[in-house]
Amino acid sequence: MPQSPRQRALAVLRGQRPDCVPWFGDLDYLATAQIGRGQRPADFKQSSAYLDWHRELRLGFYLQGYFPFQTIFENCRVTEWREGSDRVRQFVTPHGSLQERWRWLPESFTEGPVEHLLKGAADLRAYQHIHANTRHVADYAFGQTRGPQIGEIGLHLAYLPKSPFMQLVALDAGILAAVDMMEDDPGLFAETLAVAEQSHDAAAALAVASPAELLMIPENLSSESVGPVLFERHMRGYQEKWTARIRAAGKFSCMHLDGTLRGLLRQECTVGFDFIESLTPAPVGDLAVEDWKGFCGETKTLCWGGIPGAYFAPSVSDMEFERHVRATLAIMRQEPRYVLGVADQVPPDGLVSRLHRVAELVEECGRY
Repeated sequence: MPQSPRQRALAVLRGQRPDCVPWFGDLDYLATAQIGRGQRPADFKQSSAYLDWHRELRLGFYLQGYFPFQTIFENCRVTEWREGSDRVRQFVTPHGSLQERWRWLPESFTEGPVEHLLKGAADLRAYQHIHANTRHVADYAFGQTRGPQIGEIGLHLAYLPKSPFMQLVALDAGILAAVDMMEDDPGLFAETLAVAEQSHDAAAALAVASPAELLMIPENLSSESVGPVLFERHMRGYQEKWTARIRAAGKFSCMHLDGTLRGLLRQECTVGFDFIESLTPAPVGDLAVEDWKGFCGETKTLCWGGIPGAYFAPSVSDMEFERHVRATLAIMRQEPRYVLGVADQVPPDGLVSRLHRVAELVEECGRY
């Protein structure tokens, strides 16, 4: 009898050999688009029907990331409102006001920042005040519901906060402003990151104690923006601290690296994560699947990914899609150090027929 996606993934994570290469994917973006088009109900992603969809596709579930804590801001005034397609949030602190603006893009069913919270070093005192006056409380209700819904179709994952530096780069400032602040006032920049880390640590502890069995630090890295120097200076310590604590709690850890790989994959594999996920290979990324093992070296960190999200779009031919999946499985079935995954997400125009096809190919040519 074939093993379930959960059995296959746990076997690889425990250093064992399952019957087939595990196959997992993130359908969150595709589901968001279907909801936006009126093809699914608004609460689809939170419902048991979302897990049933994965069962129908024979696709392992793991990445409906959620934060198992609530964040409460004190001693500052926080206001949120909408202006057309924009979502605006403003913080008023004793050290000044900060405002961010995110714009919804209906064509792509996503949003992006058009105004970051921090514009320069002059904003660091206010940002530091926000983190010094932030507290977190456990919020495990969704996880307590979601865990039993998952069953044998996959793994129960929750998020820790990002490292404070990546919080700046990915969300609150952008890489250019972050580097400018670091150069303009290095002492204040370092002090602010330290205050932010205390706040993030409190939230991370709640995440580790949550019902989730798998914890992700959702860094959303690409070595085009953060290379080895910034990683070693500002990120390694936070990641090593929390991978060790996750392991001590008897749980699995991972992080998200879905951009270019050459500048960071080797470093991230030495942190202590059980796996690095959403690894995007050539020709979309910069490192072919067959080169992952040699590039990572002799570490125990597993590689999770292999099929670029773009390959599920109609712009990629059926012939090329089939070739790539077969070639990737030919490498991954050599030893149980891989999980076949979508890197990063199935896009809004992704073909569901190709998800079915991957499941067929795994059974056909994914056996060790």
